[in-house]
Amino acid sequence: MTGQAALRAAILRLAGAGIGEPARDARRLLAHALHIEPDRLTLHLQDLLAPEAAARFEAALAAREARQPVSQITGTRLFWGRSFRVTRDVLDPRPETETLIETALESPFASLLDLGTGSGAILLTLLAERPAARGLGTDLSPEALAVAESNAQALGLAGRARFQTADWFAGVEGQFDLIVSNPPYIAEAEMAGLSPEVRDWEPHLALTPGGDGLDAYRAIAAAAPAYLAPGGRLLVEIGPTQGRAVSALFAAAGLSGLRVEADLDGRDRVVLARRG
Repeated sequence: MTGQAALRAAILRLAGAGIGEPARDARRLLAHALHIEPDRLTLHLQDLLAPEAAARFEAALAAREARQPVSQITGTRLFWGRSFRVTRDVLDPRPETETLIETALESPFASLLDLGTGSGAILLTLLAERPAARGLGTDLSPEALAVAESNAQALGLAGRARFQTADWFAGVEGQFDLIVSNPPYIAEAEMAGLSPEVRDWEPHLALTPGGDGLDAYRAIAAAAPAYLAPGGRLLVEIGPTQGRAVSALFAAAGLSGLRVEADLDGRDRVVLARRG
């Protein structure tokens, strides 16, 4: 069977399983099975599929039918133009989080703290874009920190990125020009309505704090002013209905310069505050 024939069959199979973008996913999984970059797949579609590649493709398709995210199957995800390793221990870096990156890069910073760093995608992207900066990423999950450390090594950033097991600010020392976080913010009542790819495959610790979804912002608001350098900025990702509530928490903590930024779909996505 040629790669083209295998791809056609895979698209139909994924569509039948209810996958939203079967052609895109089938192409990425076939490229993964062939050990090539997706943009080179067209060059190989007329080649016969070797038995080993066919077996890898079959395993990948079965995993996708079970609604495992493509990034977990392939082990990588592109974010801000860079490839990051992902596993079931970390959130899949999402395009909407790039709004936080864009907002963070509006002003200079030399020191950076990323709370709940997960894969390290936010921390490492910001360090890569600001070669003079240094940063610390904290997370409750040692497994997530192992993924972040591997990404730092792969991107040549291990010398400027540190990682620490911590519950938010616990054990963190010093002050920072920039504090960022994409914390768990999904309300407990909303979990059942998530897609299977998120609900069944991503770490619940990184998705929801339970309750109304605001507990992480309460913890961050209470402690962040003490860890921000004078004039320092705090940026957090939010759910699209949480802008007003999170802004109120930050204002009550004495932070100023509050701003809510929308993502490319026009949904509120980032709250920014400053220490005066």
